[in-house]
Amino acid sequence: MITRLLVANRGEIARRVFATCRALGVETVAVYSDADADALHVAEADRAVRLPGNSPAETYLRIDLVLDAARRSGADAVHPGYGFLAENAAFATAVTDAGLTWVGPPAKAIAAMGDKVEAKALLAEAGVPMLPTWTEADRTAEFPVLVKAAAGGGGRGMRIVRDAAGLADALASARREAAAAFGDGTVFVERYVERGRHVEVQIVGDAHGTVLALGERDCSIQRRHQKIVEEAPAILPDGVRARLHEAAVAAGRAVGYVGAGTVEFLLAPTGEFFFLEMNTRLQVEHPVTEAVTGLDLVRLQLLVAEGAPLPLAATPPATGHAIEVRLYAEDPAHGFRPATGILHRFAVPGVSGEFAPTRGLRLDSGVTDGSTVSVHYDSMLAKLVAWAPTRAEAARALAGALARAELHGVATNRDLLVRVLRGAEFGAARVDSGFLDRHPEVFAPLVPADGVPLAALAAALAAAAARRAAATVLAGLPSGWRNVPAFPQVARYAGPGGEIEVRYRLDRTGALADWSTDPATERTVALVEAAPDGVVLDVDGVRQACRVSRVGSAVFVDGPDGSTALAELPRFPPPAAALAAGSLLAPLPGAVARVHVEVGQRVAAGDALLTLEAMKLEHPVLAPADGVVAELPVPAGGQVEAGAVLAVVNPVEEAPA
Repeated sequence: MITRLLVANRGEIARRVFATCRALGVETVAVYSDADADALHVAEADRAVRLPGNSPAETYLRIDLVLDAARRSGADAVHPGYGFLAENAAFATAVTDAGLTWVGPPAKAIAAMGDKVEAKALLAEAGVPMLPTWTEADRTAEFPVLVKAAAGGGGRGMRIVRDAAGLADALASARREAAAAFGDGTVFVERYVERGRHVEVQIVGDAHGTVLALGERDCSIQRRHQKIVEEAPAILPDGVRARLHEAAVAAGRAVGYVGAGTVEFLLAPTGEFFFLEMNTRLQVEHPVTEAVTGLDLVRLQLLVAEGAPLPLAATPPATGHAIEVRLYAEDPAHGFRPATGILHRFAVPGVSGEFAPTRGLRLDSGVTDGSTVSVHYDSMLAKLVAWAPTRAEAARALAGALARAELHGVATNRDLLVRVLRGAEFGAARVDSGFLDRHPEVFAPLVPADGVPLAALAAALAAAAARRAAATVLAGLPSGWRNVPAFPQVARYAGPGGEIEVRYRLDRTGALADWSTDPATERTVALVEAAPDGVVLDVDGVRQACRVSRVGSAVFVDGPDGSTALAELPRFPPPAAALAAGSLLAPLPGAVARVHVEVGQRVAAGDALLTLEAMKLEHPVLAPADGVVAELPVPAGGQVEAGAVLAVVNPVEEAPA
């Protein structure tokens, strides 16, 4: 029996495993980098061991440090979570060689499935359907194709190539990204299926030869080849479900699989399906399977790791429908680049439970109010899962909870997720891996353009109410009232779309006498109530309440349409050092991976100037217009903070005619 379990991971997945351990009476051990010393998973564990090292990300990859932590803490078992060492056969071997219980599949199975090329060859012999694949790029016989990393997943090192001319660049870029993410730059090429769906089967096996399929998930909606919406069960053509499950079980048996794993398939519009890869670990999206089966997959992992047979003999029927969304720290205003900063407020209404099969709304997260989102790790903040008797009810409940959530301080992909869930195409289950490319409307913010000035007005009125509440002189005067009505109250904010100036005047009763903004709105607005933390407005005869939160100069207004982040600007801003014209700034902290141009070189609009690497992803920095490179202040390999000048491009002056 396992008595004390070390989780060789961090954040949300560590907390997930700890939750099941608490229910089973198993003691827990966390490991942490210096950057994670105050993280939630560290506080929740019974014991915690620091992993020393100069790189916060690499400390979790040190097998020797993790095993030493297990020895020092008295752990008798290790769970790898997902990411980091989760699919590392050498780690699994080292754990068992150290006399510890490994909560995962045998090292032999991990190794067999760890190389995507070798896995395809092995499972093809077991009768699992495969796509045409080329390991030598110059032999690629058809297009479009997909370049994929042989040693990893999660969308890293993956590129769609539609013609032979783009293959060489795609291969080079994919190899660099794969090497950064997995330490192995090997890639291969396989046929790309247009409008294919990403459907995966959850399997679980025990040491007594039993391998079961526990249902399937549709994970087709992806951005940058990374899943953002997952659901169970998948909506499938007649007869496909049984064949998918049979193929997944055949894959598991072919490698002697023990524990929880996932076999991923590409489902073509014709109903054909093809093997993509096998993930020899617990998947991020496992909660939707737990929701519709009622099973605790971590509990099953622990039981089979202890040598017990599976406590079920057949695939349980799916009950109801579950949908999961991945909430990422990303900036929609800058192409959904990973965002960093302090998460001042993280609150989701209506949550029924956390980290366990739940009817209703489930939240699995690694963050809370005040958490720091750093550049060192994946930018996923949380997973929100809704279960309901029907798919439509689950989508509606999930979208509503997301829209009402208070997410302050770090930009997120929340609005995108809500629009996907509320869209007609998603409602009709017309989804595939190209869903986001075909539906640009889902990238629009929830708050419409004419709602931003109203949010700024609410922020200004709440600020005035806060000043009046703190007043010690003439405290009985209505907030915002002035004795000289010719001069209105003025507040300035930076917000979506630029600067907003709010001008308003209250009468002697505290009513809103008049107001205006730049950009202006012609809507008729009356003030119903104003408090430091909230404002109620009557807009064109309809009342709407706004919650207002302030942290320093940052103001967050949550209303019925969505959330607006504003920054209060000083009325008399101090002079600032001007940037050189044509300066290109770093959108987030990272390292300059490569510099593609030289000072003095002429470039055209859209030319790649340099590549910034952050959070294991590559972010190209492009010339905004035709010009000449005047400055390149950061060399290749240099570290930069957000806002640092990466390059200066002077525009080219046309010669007179």
